[in-house]
Amino acid sequence: MAIKAIVLRAAGTNCDAETFFALQKAGFEAGKVHVNELINGSKNLSDYALLAIPGGFSAGDYLGSGKVFANKILFKLNNEVPDFIKQGNLLIGICNGFQVLVKAGILPGFGGNYNEQLTTLTLNNPAGFQCRWVKLKGQKSRSVFTKGIEELNVPIAHGEGNFIVKDKGTLEKLYAKNQVVFKYEENPNGSTDSIAGICDESGRVLGLMPHPERNLFGINAPNSAYGKIPEEGEGMKIFRNAFEYLKK
Repeated sequence: MAIKAIVLRAAGTNCDAETFFALQKAGFEAGKVHVNELINGSKNLSDYALLAIPGGFSAGDYLGSGKVFANKILFKLNNEVPDFIKQGNLLIGICNGFQVLVKAGILPGFGGNYNEQLTTLTLNNPAGFQCRWVKLKGQKSRSVFTKGIEELNVPIAHGEGNFIVKDKGTLEKLYAKNQVVFKYEENPNGSTDSIAGICDESGRVLGLMPHPERNLFGINAPNSAYGKIPEEGEGMKIFRNAFEYLKK
């Protein structure tokens, strides 16, 4: 039986094609769906096993990165998305998708509460758009997406990737519950404790600022050398882990 994945789009989304391709390459039967199709009921989230919210600049980031998209989920799909997670499905938010997840309160999801905002992603410090490759250090986390990943070389492309928490207690809880998934080797945006990605308590929801879908082939990486180019890019590990988890 096919394992279906949905790539959720909104006005301003621009990484849906790459994410769609990555999911297909990993083995999913993927489809691209606009968020309004879920809201009006023409598409049903329950038909899928994985939900991906890709990168881009939804609503132009005019009210803050991911805020409009997050509000659509929070106020129009406030039952569907939490139920989707609690039924054992997977959810990944990349870059703008990560911004959406934190601003909708889906992450960090302490105690299965997917409607409380305790973290955010705001303007880089120092301010400015960052577009370059970074090295991520995998942490001891619950995430099913990162099994066996100790480090990951992937690009970033964002102006609002500065991860901050509501208070010291929230940060301590993220570590205590093994929900910090990735940290930057060199912090490019001022994120608290160099955090680049977090998961929920179940390990089935992942949000990260860097773009694994932009390193799917060995030739993508800037450090590839002639005659030593791997067949597959490091970013594919994320999507293959997701497929293998759901295939069980």
